[in-house]
Amino acid sequence: MADNGHDGAPGALGAVYAAKRPEEVAALYDSWSQTYDADMSAAGYRHPTICLALLARHLPRGASPLLDAGAGTGLIGEWLSITGYPLVEALDISQGMLAQAARKGVYSALHCLALGGPLPFVDGAYAGIVSAGVFTSGHVGVEGLDELIRICRPGGVIVLTVKNTLWDAGFAERIAELEAQGVVTRAEETAPYVSMPGEADTVPSRGLVLRVS
Repeated sequence: MADNGHDGAPGALGAVYAAKRPEEVAALYDSWSQTYDADMSAAGYRHPTICLALLARHLPRGASPLLDAGAGTGLIGEWLSITGYPLVEALDISQGMLAQAARKGVYSALHCLALGGPLPFVDGAYAGIVSAGVFTSGHVGVEGLDELIRICRPGGVIVLTVKNTLWDAGFAERIAELEAQGVVTRAEETAPYVSMPGEADTVPSRGLVLRVS
């Protein structure tokens, strides 16, 4: 890929997972953006497909607007349009990745922002939120969840994937707290699965659907 010295998805992901600062993550994804789609296809990347299936099961066709939080190059955005969600906005930390997403012509707005802190959207701005492959090593932890809940309207759904290392390090407990407080209900949780069968030693993740109260 370009000139970043990585060897496809495994090398690039290893560098991203090891990143310590948001600006470092953004720069790594910028340098990966040209070959990201091909690299992830070769790795058998499953998160977008699973998130799309979960969203279609829990959010009616035509619901809008949606936010693709951690959209990257827009892998899932293309499919959302095809499957009946016509108004989708993209958010990603990498301007390079968003530039690739823009070329697909499926997003109504592009936001170059990092998850994990305050977001510049009003309460209940979105009917649904998808966040595929974001809650993982070197990316976003449980600190990014509350803002997604805030900007999802009551009755809307948040579809996300969570790597097992994060799930066992406080994410599961936070979900249980939010359920006990009546903030969300857990509409569905998948069994753990390997997100990239083409990459050796991948830590499993799970898909999660939260309905906002």
